Amino acid sequence: MKKLIYVFTTVVAMTVSSYVTAQTVVDVAAGNKDFSTLVTAVKAADLAGVLSGTPESGGWTVFAPTNDAFAKIDKNTLNSLLQPENKKALANILTYHVVPSKLMASDVVAALEKNNGKVEVKAVNGDVLTVMSKDGKIWIKDTKGNYSEIVATDVKGSNGVIHVIDTVVMPK
Repeated sequence: MKKLIYVFTTVVAMTVSSYVTAQTVVDVAAGNKDFSTLVTAVKAADLAGVLSGTPESGGWTVFAPTNDAFAKIDKNTLNSLLQPENKKALANILTYHVVPSKLMASDVVAALEKNNGKVEVKAVNGDVLTVMSKDGKIWIKDTKGNYSEIVATDVKGSNGVIHVIDTVVMPK
């Protein structure tokens, strides 16, 4: 029940904020307290400016981990990643959550149906994310074999879309 309430409040809050179409995906995330850790990390990795722009492809798709997703990472590891000397490693992790094209949920579902429930997308960092349909849900599988559930979709920004995930995905 707690998860259902959380998902509902996240979707409502992000839907309301998405009506302001001048907001970038960074602005939308910054306007939602459930993404405060993500926003802190994006700033620490010096990616806010990049993600506030628009790629040549016309939009970003951000698989955005919530604060609860970041809480699954060991606290010392997370604090270490936020330090200036680890900016490159943090940027690699964060850019693994971003695809340089705007993929709405309907696009993902269509691709899954066409490809027997599994499709690979290339992230900004160059690594591949596997998106799959499993047990009636949509999941992301990272390069280490870990899964993250997509718990909310199609949170629109002026330069892309956010899909909310429940676990931080990790690159090679």
